[in-house]
Amino acid sequence: MNTAVAPLDLARADVVASPDSVNHSLLRFLTCGSVDDGKSTLIGRLLYECGAVFDDQLGALDNDSKKFGTQGAELDFALLVDGLSAEREQGITIDVAYRYFATPRRSFIVADTPGHEQYTRNMATGASTADLAILLVDARKGLLVQTRRHAFIASMLRVRHIVLAVNKMDIVGFDKSVFDRIVRDFENVSRTLGFTSIAAIPVSAKDGDNVARRSSRAPWYRGPALLEHLETIDVDAGQANDAAFAMPVQWVNRPDLDFRGFAGTIASGLIHPGDEVRVLPRGQRSHVARIVTYDGDLAHARAGQAPVLTLADEIDVSRGDLLVGASSRIASGSTITAQVFWTVETPLRAGQRYLFKLATFETQAEIAALHHAIDVNTYKPAAAETLPMNGFGVVTIRLDKPAVFADYADSKELGGFILIDRFNNDTVAIGLIGSNAAPQETAETAAKKVRWPLWLERKIGVAGTEQRAVFMRRASTDAASAIPLTAAVYVASGSIVTGVAVAALDLALRPIIRLYASRAMQRWRKRQDDLNADGGGI
Repeated sequence: MNTAVAPLDLARADVVASPDSVNHSLLRFLTCGSVDDGKSTLIGRLLYECGAVFDDQLGALDNDSKKFGTQGAELDFALLVDGLSAEREQGITIDVAYRYFATPRRSFIVADTPGHEQYTRNMATGASTADLAILLVDARKGLLVQTRRHAFIASMLRVRHIVLAVNKMDIVGFDKSVFDRIVRDFENVSRTLGFTSIAAIPVSAKDGDNVARRSSRAPWYRGPALLEHLETIDVDAGQANDAAFAMPVQWVNRPDLDFRGFAGTIASGLIHPGDEVRVLPRGQRSHVARIVTYDGDLAHARAGQAPVLTLADEIDVSRGDLLVGASSRIASGSTITAQVFWTVETPLRAGQRYLFKLATFETQAEIAALHHAIDVNTYKPAAAETLPMNGFGVVTIRLDKPAVFADYADSKELGGFILIDRFNNDTVAIGLIGSNAAPQETAETAAKKVRWPLWLERKIGVAGTEQRAVFMRRASTDAASAIPLTAAVYVASGSIVTGVAVAALDLALRPIIRLYASRAMQRWRKRQDDLNADGGGI
């Protein structure tokens, strides 16, 4: 079997299965990219190079490689992370596989995500908690549609650091021109994605070139090996550490009559006993009496910890409420504009209703408008009336009760939400709230767009670019049909005035009848949905 680069000489005490026992920084990263670009092989090789594959695991890998492997007589390192039987049979990644390892310099949690378009939602799951993404590209194929899609999802979920790993360089003879072309292509498509850093590394995941240390087969490459880059990159640079305190309430802890506390994971900030807090969305105020944990009371708690807070006053606090610092300016409302990633085969359409879940808050919601889609090839807005599976777009969502939320750029916990099908519990969309999700229009489009008074928009239901376009198309069709109607009435009555009057009345009544028929249909559908959700009223 070919192991072109020998494993690093690391002491077993320095390589652990879990990062918890190593007292240094933790990096969460994921591998992504199109199918068969070598994501699982790269992670398996990285674990092997770090000495994180023990002798019994290596023996099992040798046996599995002979049975399921795709590398002939050589070790198939992808099998270290592709554990599902369906993954081994098909030679693909389906679910997200998490692995934990460490070096003397840093601890790591890596998420190996699938490349198949069908499982793109699983890639988004892995990206939601990552600080860095390794985006693999097959040197023979270059950037593909799925490569661009994964890059956009990483940007959308605020993964700010990218490693462009150009894999299978051994197949193209470590040709520098191939590597340079792929790097240029990615620089061109990623200019609008807002990445803080992009490091391009030529690798051979199968043979280990430039994975754990520099390879002599690419003498023209002067940068660090992949592992060295992962060990040294600072992913916390530029992040604000003075965020206001916020904690979604997950559970009201009431073990007996003498104790009432509120459990949850702190989303941001720092809290001490005695600090004043507000309960949103209702706005009651109180002070923190105690910060309770299983190991005893704490003098303070910070983001990421999950304590139980007791308050000095007996006020109404429930699951889904948000405890915030007294000076917090966090927003609340029942209408939000957000960027969404659609994850199911049934397309998104305006007017559909779903379960909206943000942190611990849940309510019914309706997609009020689809403003535009986002072209995955150009990352630019595109007119659309629906979103297909794996489509991106900007929508306005109307909630049945007010939610408390933040810009996703400021808080992933309070700015990210999901939409859930109320009947089969499928997650149909991932959504991000924030100013970046505002409908984008060119100056030309804005100048041409019909402007309506607010009271008229509420009456005729044309708030939003797509709704205005639909309204104008229908108005044009109605006007065109008025011409033959006028002629017919004129022929029948002999009076042109009568013909014009009848056509004008028809034009006036059509949108009114259409509006009230549409609203009646929406009310009927909502009643049917509510009945079905309640078990048909039984």
